[in-house]
Amino acid sequence: MFHAARILALLFALLLSAGAQQDHVIITGGPTLRKWENLRVPDDQHDRWWANFIRASTLRIAEIRKAYGPEAKITWLVHQPSYQARGREDGKPYTSWIAQLAASRHITLVWFSDSGNFIKSLNARPRKSIITLDYFGHSNRYAFMFDYGNEIMAASTSLLHQRDLSRINSSIFDKNAYCKSWGCHTGESMSAVWKSSVGIPLEGARGPTSYVDVGQGTMPVVHGSWAR
Repeated sequence: MFHAARILALLFALLLSAGAQQDHVIITGGPTLRKWENLRVPDDQHDRWWANFIRASTLRIAEIRKAYGPEAKITWLVHQPSYQARGREDGKPYTSWIAQLAASRHITLVWFSDSGNFIKSLNARPRKSIITLDYFGHSNRYAFMFDYGNEIMAASTSLLHQRDLSRINSSIFDKNAYCKSWGCHTGESMSAVWKSSVGIPLEGARGPTSYVDVGQGTMPVVHGSWAR
């Protein structure tokens, strides 16, 4: 009787340990600078609000906590240089505000500065721990553009190109992990390369995405279709 009870207790402890390894990863790119966007025609301007991608990320955090429970482990990878630069431009402590958001939601905030730093941080996740992954930021069909329009107008110097995906350690993902890019055009090329390199589907947009209503609590929408 005692032996059976002890085995059950050990099995329960193992189940708890396995659950504790589950991780939800949210990746957040940065906003453009207003000094560049003000040179463009109004219809082509981006990120009049600095927090488009931040707010979308916190909406997703709320979804995860509702679906997986209030104690769900969330790791938030944020491109720090973009928010430092926009903060200097606007005269606001954006990186401090982001850190406060993470602390208030009891999530792990990991700053990154470039693709190498990003991949290193992502690959540091425990084996088979990632069960969801979301990207919020600028992108095109070939890359996540972490700093689009930050250092150079309408261009990115810090990005994760699809040719870099082979550097991601596929063993960090659960076999049923759900991955999604909320950036523009990812589903037109990068999603297929992600599946080939990582072994997990990446849902992405065929067409542009819009963050116009995230301030009103609505997740980004696609003007086209989602594809895996």
